[in-house]
Amino acid sequence: MKVILLEDVKSVGKKDEIVEVNNGYARNVLFRKGLGIEATKKALNDLKLRKANDDKLAAEALEAAKVLAKEIEGKQLVLKMKVGQGGRTFGSVSTKEIASEAKKQLGFELDKKKMQCEPIKNLGFHDVAIRVHPKVTATLRVKVEEA
Repeated sequence: MKVILLEDVKSVGKKDEIVEVNNGYARNVLFRKGLGIEATKKALNDLKLRKANDDKLAAEALEAAKVLAKEIEGKQLVLKMKVGQGGRTFGSVSTKEIASEAKKQLGFELDKKKMQCEPIKNLGFHDVAIRVHPKVTATLRVKVEEA
């Protein structure tokens, strides 16, 4: 019996995949637990439409991420740090501080977990890579000044 899987099923297949399974397994396990539905013409058409819609949404998300990345690329963030004698800083600038300052100064909601940088321990300009989408990475210029 051909079945469209609604969820990933171990050793059977992944979500939205059409698999061939025994009739008893399909009726007693997959259908009862809501893990799959029978692959009728209507169900196959619904699957095709859902996949087309998912592809369209993914393309729109990618375009929005590219636009956001271009906006981020042109911006500069200014952070103030306490500095001791000899130009040495007290502590470092973390991604959490960068995310909060980006919200205050630039109005961007950036996730600190998606920033890739070492802790910033000295004054000057630093580039911070930000993954706004799995396929799109933006670079934010951070200027650290003496407070």
